[in-house]
Amino acid sequence: MKKIVILISGRGSNMQAILEAQLPLTVAAVISNDAAAGGLVTAQKHGVATAVIDHRAYPDRAAFDRALSQAIDAHAPDLVVLAGFMRILTAGFVEHYGGRIINIHPSLLPSFTGLHTHRRALEAGVKVHGCSVHFVTPELDHGPIIAQAVVPVLDGDDEDALAARVLAQEHRLYPQAVAWFCAGRLTITAAGTVELNAPPDQHGALVSPALES
Repeated sequence: MKKIVILISGRGSNMQAILEAQLPLTVAAVISNDAAAGGLVTAQKHGVATAVIDHRAYPDRAAFDRALSQAIDAHAPDLVVLAGFMRILTAGFVEHYGGRIINIHPSLLPSFTGLHTHRRALEAGVKVHGCSVHFVTPELDHGPIIAQAVVPVLDGDDEDALAARVLAQEHRLYPQAVAWFCAGRLTITAAGTVELNAPPDQHGALVSPALES
């Protein structure tokens, strides 16, 4: 059975979604850079080992990443899952886990990389928004995309309403992507895209606003 380690910085709602999905894998540990992260308590309630590697205890980003990598490698995971981990990782760290570290981002990448994605989507006037699961590469939010979920942007939406609608889809999408990886169904092609072995038969499209009949 495959093993994963999950990294969090806060409440860890995507981590919780993965734990509650009861996937055929072992969550070896949940590690946070903040001892006050609420997700650590959630993980412990699920019987998962936890650890804290406080970035403030290290002189620079590289030193923190070395300590974090040692904590992760102690569990020999097949996959490292970033679930609201609010640290920019060094290239050396990312390359150490090349092809086996994934993240979820609250936008339809490559649009709206970085922070404040919901605000920027509203300001841009887009009609659909969503989230993306992707492999992590040294370039922030630019790794090969595994899966995306799309939600409509509704008239009258504010950041909170749109964020809540996207987060609900994150909680559905991320466990599925983790399951696909652990089942060996994901392949990164030479072109830098991700193929899903035996993908579901899907031919529909979401159009927002809906087209009139």
